[in-house]
Amino acid sequence: MKAKVLGRLGALLLGCQLVGAAAHAVTWFPLGPYGGDARSFAVDPHDSKHLYLGTETGWLYQSHDDGATWTRVSQVEGQNDLVIDHIILDANAPNHIILAAFMVNKAGGGIYISDDGGKSWTRQAEMGGQSVRSLTRSASDPNELVAGTLEGVFRSKDNGKHWERISPASNAEIHEVESVAIDPKDPNIIYAGTWHLPWKTTDGGAHWESIKQGIIDDSDVFSIVIDPNSPNIVYASACSGIYKSMDAGVEFKGGVSINRGQGIPTSARRTRKLKLDPTQPNTIYAGTTEGLYKSTDAGATWTKMTTSDVTVNDVYVDPNDPKHVLLATDRSGVLRSEDSGMTFVPSNTGFTLRQVVAYAADQHNPAQVYIGVVNDKQTGGVFASSDGGVRWQQMSIGLDGRDVFSLTMTPSDTLLAGTSHGIFRLVNDAWMSAAYTAPRQTAADRRHETVARRGARNHAAPSRKKPQPVASQQLSEALVYALTSGSAGVYAGTSAGVWHSADGGQSWSQMQVPQLTEARYLALHGQTVVAGSLTGVALSQNGGASWTSVMPPPTLTQIGALAIDGAGNLWIGGPEGVFYSTNHGASWNTLRNLFVRQVDGIFYDATNNRVLVSSASGTVGFAASLPSYSISYWDTGWPLRFLRPVGDHLIGATLYDGMVIQPKMVASPFESTAMAVGDTPRTRLEAKRSSAGAQ
Repeated sequence: MKAKVLGRLGALLLGCQLVGAAAHAVTWFPLGPYGGDARSFAVDPHDSKHLYLGTETGWLYQSHDDGATWTRVSQVEGQNDLVIDHIILDANAPNHIILAAFMVNKAGGGIYISDDGGKSWTRQAEMGGQSVRSLTRSASDPNELVAGTLEGVFRSKDNGKHWERISPASNAEIHEVESVAIDPKDPNIIYAGTWHLPWKTTDGGAHWESIKQGIIDDSDVFSIVIDPNSPNIVYASACSGIYKSMDAGVEFKGGVSINRGQGIPTSARRTRKLKLDPTQPNTIYAGTTEGLYKSTDAGATWTKMTTSDVTVNDVYVDPNDPKHVLLATDRSGVLRSEDSGMTFVPSNTGFTLRQVVAYAADQHNPAQVYIGVVNDKQTGGVFASSDGGVRWQQMSIGLDGRDVFSLTMTPSDTLLAGTSHGIFRLVNDAWMSAAYTAPRQTAADRRHETVARRGARNHAAPSRKKPQPVASQQLSEALVYALTSGSAGVYAGTSAGVWHSADGGQSWSQMQVPQLTEARYLALHGQTVVAGSLTGVALSQNGGASWTSVMPPPTLTQIGALAIDGAGNLWIGGPEGVFYSTNHGASWNTLRNLFVRQVDGIFYDATNNRVLVSSASGTVGFAASLPSYSISYWDTGWPLRFLRPVGDHLIGATLYDGMVIQPKMVASPFESTAMAVGDTPRTRLEAKRSSAGAQ
């Protein structure tokens, strides 16, 4: 059955996405693939179905259906490296939201306040620049909030408007505060977990005492929770295990002994989050870097609820239905359970935080496209779309969690993936290593082939076995930055130089490219091949049989992209912009009125005879139409790694938020087979090949 999926279905899906995107200058629509890193939850105190989700790229999402689907709300300060680990809503005014954030691997962050449900944000001045690692609100005094930062413990007594430091600046221990908790009945009793043991104050910060009795020295304390009915019961999670105190922190028990004997084995695992069931405090969830654990007897015994490859950053238990549990995880996004954690399923519709770095398109069906992602292990790899990017399906069997840096479709319709460890071929919907090199042919082999040809004419071929390809450890261990294919074969740019395959990726030989020990960029047009590292360029005009060095533009400090257009002209980009050469690199030109910098992507669009240029430093994508070199542009609303044509619209890869697509797609004339049972990329390829064979 045929359907205009990029017209009718595309318009329907994009209409849903528009609600969360239109108010924030996001003009191109994010469409997945769904999943990625999720960090924190918050619930509307008046509507348990209304949830917020914090990320590590500054984005805030929300859900109005218990976490089944998600929409973007806003990106705080437009920061791609702002980690939102704590979100608090005001019970008296749910549109008043306070969140704590920090920057990845650098100073920065703070307390951010919104009074319109997260649509806009103001950074609280007194906490500006603070790396805020923890935040909580007092149950007995809603105006009191406590935050932990790398500098110490801070408190607000006016619902976040003003903050003061309550830990002594001179204290050598109370800093790097990863967790805070407030006694549910006495707001002056505050606990602080640092990167080196926990502390406590009973007088609002005037005096602090170390509460490390029973805890292994130098333990990082990631989470502290207090039994709301019995405040003397305090739980703390650390790198050395889970601890419990029955006397308000005077003494803790547990740790490694609990790990070894009662369900959580000792290892390098870290328990990032402890969560009490709001209806039954004896039920505790422990979100760790190696799965979710659960105790139903106040921490006496623990049961593992997920596999070890799940990294849990936060746990949400529905106060109205404690069987409904959500996990915010690395790579897997949001996981949902409706049976108190016994089973989990992904719940990521609308939520995407993927780093897409690779792209390939079917040469016969422009709506069939493939992308490769990095940093997502088993949940990443390769994704395929049969409708030009509207919906995505994971195709990663056999990649074993490898990052995918490059993709290409060979002229024989074989999809190849360049990974963090070698090249793989897609065979029957599974990936197989393609790290083979053709064995060197000896004189005896050549004599054997001559005899074989004579024998064939005389119907008596010799019995000597033909040499078989042998595995190349060098290629299988290489990082494959780039893949490109055409009539001259398939070329791979790797950390071990340039490689070539003449048989669709089944066997490979290393090419001798002068002064290019690694190749991060490749481009191919006919017999012309250009390869580049961060600083060098090499050119071949005979399919790689011989190479010459090319001097990059003298003002270019680092290479970020390469391309060859239909006339054989070279294109190169980097921090200083984009350049082109009409004489194989002997001299370089710039495009008039194109002042784009930090160029990360250049692609020759043969169908429209134009060069597409993208930059991660801005939100504008450019096209240089040939041969006039006239410039057109689109403000996509996203910094982009690359742009690609899909029929009469464009698709782009953001830095961290998956794929985005041009709004023009709602009027696209594409037709594609509807996604039905049994309709997979494999069956479509097989059908296409059968049709081609019949002709």
